[in-house]
Amino acid sequence: MFENLSDRLHKVFKDLRGHGKLTDKNIDDALREVRMALLEADVNFKVVKEFIAAIAEKAVGVEVLESLSPGQQVIKIVHEELIGLLGGTTAGLDLAGRTPAILMMVGLQGSGKTTSAGKLAKLLKKQGRRPYLVPADIYRPAAIEQLHVLGRSIDVPVHPSQTDQDPVTICKNAITVAKNSNYDTLLIDTAGRLHIDEKLMGELANIKAAVNPAEILFVADAMTGQDAVTVADKFNKDLSITGVILTKMEGDARGGAALSIANVAQRPIKFIGTGEDLDALEVFHPDRMASRILGMGDVLTLIEKAEEVVDRKKAETLARKIQKSTFSLEDFLDQIQQIKKMGSLEQIMGMIPGLNRMRQLKDMPKPDEKELGKVEAIIRSMTFEERRKYQIINSSRRQRIAKGSGTTVQDVNKVIKSYSEMLKMMKKMKGKVGGVPVTVSGQKRRKLPKGMFR
Repeated sequence: MFENLSDRLHKVFKDLRGHGKLTDKNIDDALREVRMALLEADVNFKVVKEFIAAIAEKAVGVEVLESLSPGQQVIKIVHEELIGLLGGTTAGLDLAGRTPAILMMVGLQGSGKTTSAGKLAKLLKKQGRRPYLVPADIYRPAAIEQLHVLGRSIDVPVHPSQTDQDPVTICKNAITVAKNSNYDTLLIDTAGRLHIDEKLMGELANIKAAVNPAEILFVADAMTGQDAVTVADKFNKDLSITGVILTKMEGDARGGAALSIANVAQRPIKFIGTGEDLDALEVFHPDRMASRILGMGDVLTLIEKAEEVVDRKKAETLARKIQKSTFSLEDFLDQIQQIKKMGSLEQIMGMIPGLNRMRQLKDMPKPDEKELGKVEAIIRSMTFEERRKYQIINSSRRQRIAKGSGTTVQDVNKVIKSYSEMLKMMKKMKGKVGGVPVTVSGQKRRKLPKGMFR
C-alpha cells in the first residue's frame, strides 16, 4: 500500500546525501518534497501541515551527528513523527474485568465488518479466550448466514439470530447465552449502510446503551482513502469509538487513510487486515508501520509470523534431513506451504530491511505468487516415490506430471533443476569443517564454516 510513498521519501533522503550540515535551504527543499509525497498519498491536508511543521521545528539548526549523514538525521526525525502520526504506541483491546467482554463492530456496508469479526474471533481464540459471534445485521441479505459460515470455519459458536428480530433484542439474548455457556467475549456484527444516516446511527446507539460494550471498533476500508477518515470522525462523535480496524491494507491504495485516521479521529488503529485469509489480521504497531513506510523493514513482525506458522518439531526434523542429505521434494512442498501461511511474497519482502529497495532497480521482477503456486501444483502431481527419489522422473513421467499440474514439461524441468541445485548447495555447506557446531535437539552435529549463520 505504501510503495509509492516509500519510493518518494527514499528519493528525498537520498538527495540530502553529501551535505555536511542541515541548512534551512536543504531542509526546506526536503520538506517540500515530503509534503507533496504525503498529499499525493491522500493524507489529510491538515495532518500534513501539522506533520511538516513538527519536522521543521526539530530539523532546522540540528547539527549532524558524526555517525549520521544529514539524510539519516532527517529519517530519524521523520520516523519519530510518523510513529506519533500513526498513534504513538500499540493499543490493545481493553477486555479486563468484564465477563463477558463485548466488542461492537461498526462501520459502513462493504468495509469488511463481518469478515473482520471472524478474523478477530480466531485471533482471540488463539489467545485462549472463548469468543461468541453475534450477527446483528438483519438487513443485508445473507449477512447472518455469512457469519455462521465463518464461525464454522474457525470453530467458534454463532448466535442463532433471525431477520425478524430486533437487533437490540438479539444482542441482549446473546449476552444471556454467553453467561450461561461461559463465553467470555462477544463480537457483535452490526448493520452498515452505503452512507451514514440517522436510522443507522440511532440503532447503533441503542445497541451501545443496551449492552455497554468494552470496545466499539470502527472497521474502515483503507482503499477508500479520505472518505474513511471522514466517516471515522462521524462515528466517533456519535458513538465514541475506542479503536479502528483498517481492512484491505494489502491493496494498492495510496495509504492516506492509515496515515490520517488516528490523528483526525483521535482514536488508535488497533488491527489491520492484510489479506482475505482468516489469519490475515495483525495487531497494529505504529513504530513497525513507520519503519515499513521508510523502507527499514519490519523484522519483529516477520519473526512473529514465522513463529506462528513454523512447527518446531518439523523444523528439527528438517534440520536433520538437511544434515543427512535426505531433504526431499515432499519437504520442499512443506516449506512452500509454510511460506504461504506467512503472507504474500511481496509482504514478506517488505518486512526485510533493504529488500523493498530492490524493486527500484531496473528490470527487477516482482515476486510472482503464481510461480509459487505452479511449483506447488507440479510437486503435488508427483507420486510419493517421485517426491522422495527425483532421479526416477524420466521423460514419460515428466509429461504425466506436466499434464496433471496444468503446466508444461519445461516448467517441470525447471522445478527439478532448481531442487537438484538446492541439494548440491546443501551438500557443499554440510561438507565444510571448522567453525561452530550445529546442535539439533541437544545432539551435536557437523560443524559449519566460521561466519555462517547458525
